[in-house]
Parts: sequence; structure tokens; C-alpha cells
Amino acid sequence: MSRQIKIFDTTLRDGEQSPGCSMNSKEKIAVALQLEKLGVDVIEAGFPASSPGDLESVKSISALVKNSVVAGLCRSLEKDIDAGWRALQTAVAPRIHIFLATSPIHMKYKLKMTPDQVIETAVSAVKYAKKYCADIEFSAEDASRSDPDFVCKVFGAVIAAGATIVNAPDTVGYAMPDEFGRFVAYINEHTPGMEKAALSVHAHNDLGLAVANSLTAIQAGAVQIECTINGIGERAGNASLEEIVMALRVRKSYWNADTRIDAAQLYNTSRIVTQATGVKVQPHKAVVGENAFAHEAGIHQHGILENRATYEIMTPESVGLTQNVMALGKHSGKHALNDRLRRLGVTVDGETLERIFSEFKLLADKKKTLNDRDIEALARNASAAAPETWKLLQWSVSSGSSLGATCTIQLQHKSGEFHKTAALGDGPIDAAFNVIDQIINRDVTLEAFEIGAITGGEDALGETYVRITLDGVRRWNGHGISVDIVESAIKAYLAAINSMEWDLGK
Repeated sequence: MSRQIKIFDTTLRDGEQSPGCSMNSKEKIAVALQLEKLGVDVIEAGFPASSPGDLESVKSISALVKNSVVAGLCRSLEKDIDAGWRALQTAVAPRIHIFLATSPIHMKYKLKMTPDQVIETAVSAVKYAKKYCADIEFSAEDASRSDPDFVCKVFGAVIAAGATIVNAPDTVGYAMPDEFGRFVAYINEHTPGMEKAALSVHAHNDLGLAVANSLTAIQAGAVQIECTINGIGERAGNASLEEIVMALRVRKSYWNADTRIDAAQLYNTSRIVTQATGVKVQPHKAVVGENAFAHEAGIHQHGILENRATYEIMTPESVGLTQNVMALGKHSGKHALNDRLRRLGVTVDGETLERIFSEFKLLADKKKTLNDRDIEALARNASAAAPETWKLLQWSVSSGSSLGATCTIQLQHKSGEFHKTAALGDGPIDAAFNVIDQIINRDVTLEAFEIGAITGGEDALGETYVRITLDGVRRWNGHGISVDIVESAIKAYLAAINSMEWDLGK
């Protein structure tokens, strides 16, 4: 019988700490619900003590998620643990996740603690958390650069204090796979009371080895893997959830291990996280990249036409890439659209369906048929959008090679007031953003801007991602789609501004 490996997803905590990957509370909830649908065992929803906003997001997720454990990260401080429990107490299955560094360099320079003080602090934190919650995870930060015997000593002490999971992170992505495997096996064999707790690992990707280290850890006895969608995370990121899941699934006879993940949800989950963070995956990304199932070389194409197994070790359908079943166009109704959404694994409420259908009709007037990727983009855009403080009514641009550009835009504020003005810019998009800045009267800075096409062809949908900041600290992402790239940019900019206004108005 194959071993069942638990998947601990930290997209909403470690992933969101990645520069440019911040999400608002609505986006976090959308990602959390998709992670639950994906079948992850544990959702690390955030770091409650880090900010009031994070605490509220974790609290909201705790109230909504029913089929996954919800975890909150806490330093080994009573105030952090108190905040963590305030956020988690409504969860069906709450977990307090405590961490403290154990490597010599961290103990000396960051903690300024002796090894005995580290053990005492760790034990005290676990005992304090145990009064709130039965499920306690303890992480030995920078474990891979720690003395293995000291890690065993710390783990033994926290298990005796009540920890149910002990986690050995490769915090800076320093370990080599065979080295990490030996380390995990040693911890598993030499930790006092290890039979009373589960052993977890958390690998970072600084040397591109996070997935390899995680898989080696499974061979060495780890029963929980901590990872993120698309591998996002601090610095070079974390172990990629989709790569670990499919490595175990495709080579099941080799690993003799599997997860409860619904792999058919992987592609859609990747796109939802991309939408929420505004950070795209590279085309050649394993499992969910645009080129993961693309074949251009003639010899590859010939082989695929004869038998897909010649060059594909897994099918596109196995990770959620589907084929069109029914052409959708301007004459299609809401039921046909909803049926397509269900086939794509997208479940929406009635209000969201109305928004998607409204956008679908507008696009269908401009594009003869919409394919699956168009429909997915519409769904992601409608589901993650913040309430509209500002609504786009009309826009027009005038541009030329020597004239610069002029843009006129009319917006409607949620109060019902109409605002219409014009502005100049270096190009049509710059002019459009200048108009919006004038209307909203906020000193917004555009930090990131990216335009692409969702599909090929002359009538392809343009897709724009933007990231804005108001004060250099708080950031918001926006996403827009249209057959016109200027309109997609305007929609993306307004989406980011509406997220900002929604957050600031709460």
C-alpha cells in the first residue's frame, strides 16, 4: 500500500511574502477556497500577528474552510500565539504553527540566544499554544544548517510539550538532495518521541532544488510536505505543489506514495493564484506552464500524432487542461456559459455568474467565439474583483507618432457621481492612467505593468496585469481583459484602484 503524504500549502503565507505577490482579503479567500477544492490537507492562511489585515484574512478563511486544516504562523511569543488563536478559533480544524531558529548563525546573530534558551523558549511556546489548540506544529527555522543532534533534542522537547507536527525547513535552500535525505532520516530515527508526531519538511528553491529535496525527504520518512502553488515564495520561492503532486502521481510505483490532491484542479488553481498575485509563471514551467504540453519540433509532433505517450508522460486533462466541448458566442445563453464553467471546474455564485455573463456578452460582440481560456480568464477576473468604487463608462484615445496621445475617460463613483476628463501622455495607456489619476485624486505609483495575449489570433483577448502602491509599502494588483489592449490596461488599472479603495475603506 502506498503512503499517504499530506500537502501543507503556504501560498497565502510564505507565497504572499514574495515581493509583488501581495493579495487583498477577497483574493486570499478566493485562493483559500480553491485550495480547499484542490484537496490540500493544510492551508496556512497567513501570519496573524504581522498586521491587522492579515489577522482578519485568516479569521475570514477560518470561518469559510470546512475540509482542510487552517493554520496560522506565529513566532514563539505569547502575543503572536494569542493573535493566532483569535484568527483561528472559528476554524473547523485549527492549527497553530510556531517557529524558532535552531542554526548556530541564527541563534548567535538573530536570536542572541544560547541553545538551552532556544529549547526553553520553544517548549514554553508550545505549552502556551496547547491551551488553545490540540494541533500544534513546531518549525526549527534553518534546520538544514543546524546540528542534527540539536534539532533532535529540540524536536524531542517540543513533542513532549505537546507538538503534533515537527517541521525541518531548508530555509535558505542550502541543502543537496542526498544530504537532506540523510538529515531527514536521522531526525526521524533519533528524535525522542518521534512516533507521537508527524515529520514535515519545508524546502526553499534558492539553488533550484526545492522539489528534489522535498521528494528525497519523502523517501527518508517525511509525511508532510510544505509547498506553494506555482512555487511562489521568499527569494527564489518554495517547492512547487503541482510538481510534487505530479511527480508522486506519474511515478507512483517509484515513490510508493501519493496525495489526496485532485490533480484536475491544478491548472485552474495555478491561474487563480496568478490572477490574485499578478505574477505569471514562465511558459516552460513544469505541469502548468503554457508550453508544458506544447510541441513544435516536427519529430515531436509526428510522435504525438501517432501516440501521445511518445512525448507526454501525463495528459493535459490530468492536470485540468480541457478541450472545447461547445462553441460559445454572442447567441449563447447563461446556462451554456455556466455549464462550460462547471466543465472547467469553476463554481460561482449567482451574482458572480451575472458579472461573468455581462462581460461575456460584451466580448462576444467583438469576438466571434470564446474558447476555454477566454472563459477561464473572465471567471478569474469576475471572481477576484473588489467591489467597484469606480466604474468605467466610456473611454477614447487619440494618438500618433509625433502628436503624443490624448485620452478621455468617464468614470462613475459608487456614490452615483459621474466624472469625465482628459489628459495627455507619452502613449495611449500612459494618457489613460493620467486621466484616472486625476479623477480619483490619489498619489498612486505604478510599480509593475505587463501585457500579454490569452490566446493567439487576430481576435485574441489582451490581458493586462498591473501593481500599484500608494505609499511604497502597501501594494495592490489589478487584472483586465479585452480584445483591445488599451481597454484591458484601463480595466486592470481600475481593478487595482478598486482593490485599494476597498481596503482603505474598510
